[in-house]
Amino acid sequence: MNLTNTKKETEMADVEAGFADATLDPPQPNAETRPVQAQAKRIDAENLNIYYGDFLAVRDVTVSIQPNKVTALIGSSGCGKSTFLRSLNRMHELIDGARVEGKVLLDGNDIYAPSMDPVLVRQQIGMVFQQPNPFPTMSIYENTAAGLRLNRKKMKKVEMDTIVEKSLRGAHLWEEVKDRLDKPASGLSGGQQQRLCIARATAIEPEVLLMDEPCSALDPIATLAIEDLINELKKRFTIVIVTHNMQQAARASDYTGFFNIEKCGDPGVLIEIDDTEKIFSNPSLKETEDYVSGRFG
Repeated sequence: MNLTNTKKETEMADVEAGFADATLDPPQPNAETRPVQAQAKRIDAENLNIYYGDFLAVRDVTVSIQPNKVTALIGSSGCGKSTFLRSLNRMHELIDGARVEGKVLLDGNDIYAPSMDPVLVRQQIGMVFQQPNPFPTMSIYENTAAGLRLNRKKMKKVEMDTIVEKSLRGAHLWEEVKDRLDKPASGLSGGQQQRLCIARATAIEPEVLLMDEPCSALDPIATLAIEDLINELKKRFTIVIVTHNMQQAARASDYTGFFNIEKCGDPGVLIEIDDTEKIFSNPSLKETEDYVSGRFG
C-alpha cells in the first residue's frame, strides 16, 4: 500500500467533509470553470444568539460589518469572539448541537435561510485558522489549488497555473516558492505556511475572509508580514479578524468590536463597536475603556 497516497486521499476526504478548512468544499454541479473576481460584501448580524446545545454562548449580537474594511474583534478568552466569527460562515455547525437564532445577512441574503446551502456559504465566506493548516503531503502548488480542484474540476491547467500564481503573489509568497512549487508545504516556515493558507482561501475568490487569530503562532516579523498582507487584501475582500493582540487590532483594522462576559458561564456580548481609533482613544463605554487600557482582561 502506498502510504503517501493514502494520506492524500484522507486529507482530501477531510476537506470534502468540511473539517480541514472551511473554504474547501465538495464540487458543485455545473460549477464555473474559471473563478470570477468576487465583490466584497457587507455582513449584518441581527439579534444573533448562538447556542451549543442548551448553552447560550453568544447573546443578541446586532452589528454591521462593512465591505472592503478590516473589522477586528477583541476581548478576553471565552467571551465568544471566535464563536461569533465561525457563525458568520456556518462553521460552528460542524460541532454537534450548535445552532443559532436570529439572522446573518450577506448583502441582504440570510445565510441561515432553509434554501441556503452551507457549502456555497463557505465558498463566499472563506476562513483562515489560528494554526497554519496546509495539507502536509501535498505540494505547495496542490495546496494552493486544492479548493479550485474541488469546486471547478474542469479548469484547464493553464488557467489553474495562472490562478495559483496570482494567489501566491497576492499572499506575498510567490517569489519565495516559485522554484519549489512541487515540494511539500510542510517544508515552509510557520509564517510561510499561514500565507499559503491565505493564498488557498483567496484562490476561490470569496467575498468575505474570516481570520481566527491568524498570527498567534507566528513570530513578530511574520506577524507584521501578515498584517501588511491583510491591509492589501481588504481592497478585494471584507475581512473580519479575531485577535488577542490589541496592538495588532490598532494597527491592522478599520473597525474594532469589543466582546465581554460579566462572569464565567454567562454568554458573550458585543459591548461596543466603532472606528478603531475611537475605540482605543475615546471609547463610549467604561467597560471598553477598562479593557483597552489594561485594567482587566
